[in-house]
Amino acid sequence: MLETSARLLRLLSLLQAHRDWSGSELADRLGVTARTVRRDVDRLRELGYPVNASPGTGGGYQLGAGAELPPLLLDDEEAVAVAVGLRTAAGNGIEGIGEASVRALAKLEQVLPHRLRRRIGALNAYTVPMLRAPQDQADPSVLTELANACRDSERLRFEYRDHNGTVSRRTVDPHRLVCTERRWYLVAWDLDRDDWRTFRVDRVTPKPPHGPRVPPRTPPAEDLAAHVSRGVSTATYAETAVIRLRVPAERAAAVVSPSAGVLEAEGPGSCLLRTGAGSLDVMVVHVVLLGFDFEVIEPVELTEHIRTVRDRLSRALDGSG
Repeated sequence: MLETSARLLRLLSLLQAHRDWSGSELADRLGVTARTVRRDVDRLRELGYPVNASPGTGGGYQLGAGAELPPLLLDDEEAVAVAVGLRTAAGNGIEGIGEASVRALAKLEQVLPHRLRRRIGALNAYTVPMLRAPQDQADPSVLTELANACRDSERLRFEYRDHNGTVSRRTVDPHRLVCTERRWYLVAWDLDRDDWRTFRVDRVTPKPPHGPRVPPRTPPAEDLAAHVSRGVSTATYAETAVIRLRVPAERAAAVVSPSAGVLEAEGPGSCLLRTGAGSLDVMVVHVVLLGFDFEVIEPVELTEHIRTVRDRLSRALDGSG
């Protein structure tokens, strides 16, 4: 049985490496008869690999595309290349593939032998990107560790550094990773605070050992992306506001990131923006720099502050005139 399994892997490797093989070529490579090759091809088909066969003297075998993705067989060089590419995509927030990159990287690193992990680690440690990464970039190794804990419903222990630099120890039941174009967040149940919390991954330092495994909890919201967006764009700030933007929501979304505010379509020509800032001064600048006509819904204090800023700018213009 072991010999047959090894031969099937060798046959799969040959089919993946070359476009077309004749039956005699495969038999010579594997050291078996053409009849054995046909049986092994049938076994691969049973496992979900779409192996196409064409009859006749000029016919042969070809690995085709299937309706589902079967397991792939990678050699050492291919595995290193895939892992490095996934780490790059996960760590640099390539739009649209960040979360998928982390899931795939977690699966790949789980089965990589130690020798390949060392090669990948060396390549990442001694490679300098020409484009400087943001200071709050998430470590791909931390991302995969958190992704594995979410997948396995495994309790996490880590140190967390808040925006003031204060470090605390946290024990959580992790649920999901959520990414924006700039940052990664972990949504988890905080055992000490007995409530759901959102953590910036770049501020997380895992402190294994983790565990035990725990039953999955009911998530805080069906739309976790919106849940995190509300938390990071409004709930953590001293000042919050609701602004009507005089543009369609689709146009506003091109300017307002999920971490800067939550948009709500109001009609064909306007939308509501719920956002936050550390002060009313910062709020005024933030809203004005969006470049859209707007109306303040709440709070009243923001409207008064805009009038104050308007008068200050008018005095500056009068003085320069």
